[in-house]
Amino acid sequence: MGEFRPVPDVLAYLAGRWRVTRSVRDLASGAEGGFTGSTLFEAQETGGLLHHESGTFVWQGVARPAERTLRFLPGPGGTAEVRFADGRPFHDLDLSSGRHVADHPCAADLYRGEFTVRDRDHWRTVWRVRGPAKDLVLRTDYAREG
Repeated sequence: MGEFRPVPDVLAYLAGRWRVTRSVRDLASGAEGGFTGSTLFEAQETGGLLHHESGTFVWQGVARPAERTLRFLPGPGGTAEVRFADGRPFHDLDLSSGRHVADHPCAADLYRGEFTVRDRDHWRTVWRVRGPAKDLVLRTDYAREG
């Protein structure tokens, strides 16, 4: 797979605008879809970054606008604590080795995310979702915009 790039400060690395390309596969049904758009990590006066993603999600041939907002709060030693827009905890994020795995239980499902940094301008997340009603893989590639 290649080497990962260590990131001593997650928030400093993520700040700015990124192009986003996401593939979504339902392993149970074989259905596939995708998302294309952009993500802005914007500094907040209260500290941390507001993450706002917007674009187009295509599922089974139907395109629709999609967006989400997360909050990335400063954690110890250059890490981040990721929260949903309403403040609920999502996961931690430590990229000091260039790779991090985080779990998020959601009702009866378990979301396991792997975060990898390729270089200064490219990183990836892969979420594997397993549960009684879900069997998904979501792969997202981020490329820094100018």
